[in-house]
Amino acid sequence: MAELSTTPPTTEPKPSSSMTAHKWTAWAAAIQIVLLLVIVFQLNGLGKATIQGAAVGFPTAEAPTGGNVPSPSPSVNMEGLVDDDAVLGDDNAPVTIVEFSDYECPFCGRFYSQTLGQIKEQYIKTGKVKLVYRDFPLSFHPQAQKAAETAECAGEQGKYWEMHDLLFTQGVQGGTTSFKQYAQQIGLNTAKFNECLDSGEMASEVRKDTADGAAAGVQGTPAFYVNGIEISGAQPFQVFQQVIEAELAN
Repeated sequence: MAELSTTPPTTEPKPSSSMTAHKWTAWAAAIQIVLLLVIVFQLNGLGKATIQGAAVGFPTAEAPTGGNVPSPSPSVNMEGLVDDDAVLGDDNAPVTIVEFSDYECPFCGRFYSQTLGQIKEQYIKTGKVKLVYRDFPLSFHPQAQKAAETAECAGEQGKYWEMHDLLFTQGVQGGTTSFKQYAQQIGLNTAKFNECLDSGEMASEVRKDTADGAAAGVQGTPAFYVNGIEISGAQPFQVFQQVIEAELAN
């Protein structure tokens, strides 16, 4: 009878075909997981970059519609930001919202149509919040500067907010021709309005708003400061509600 060898093998046995298939399946699954993680990471980074926006002067400076978490801005001087601009609401309201906006910015229009109405009903009309609108026309919007001047000229006749609403609801595409028609619609003294608009009387006021916004850190529109807390972009009502309620509770 042949003697059994006790010498250990010097080579690894060749795996069976079933073992090989199992290992390849495991490797393929691992590779898929790694690829998915890479894609998720890249998408997450892209989302963060979009949310942060770019410098003023480029289309991406218009603030995106979601994602930013409100953050304290202790260096912002709210009294300085209020300036002498139009105020909607009770001057003694405990919460002040300063909005930097552009009448030609679609995200600003979205805030106006989807969020501002709820803030008015729940907080401005009840005396809890006042809204200060300040101009921040972006350089790549050809009608934004004159639209801002239009609202300021209307404000000289006590109808700032009526013009503000028309500029957002009717649009700015028609330029000064449309703006002069809006003045007629809201019953302004058109001779005085036209002189104000054509002369550029309010151009320096608009530039001051823009400079103050840039100094406060505004990089896109719309941008808001709620008692010193920054909210960037056309955020939904719930984001404003959370900040306002926290400020009212203080």
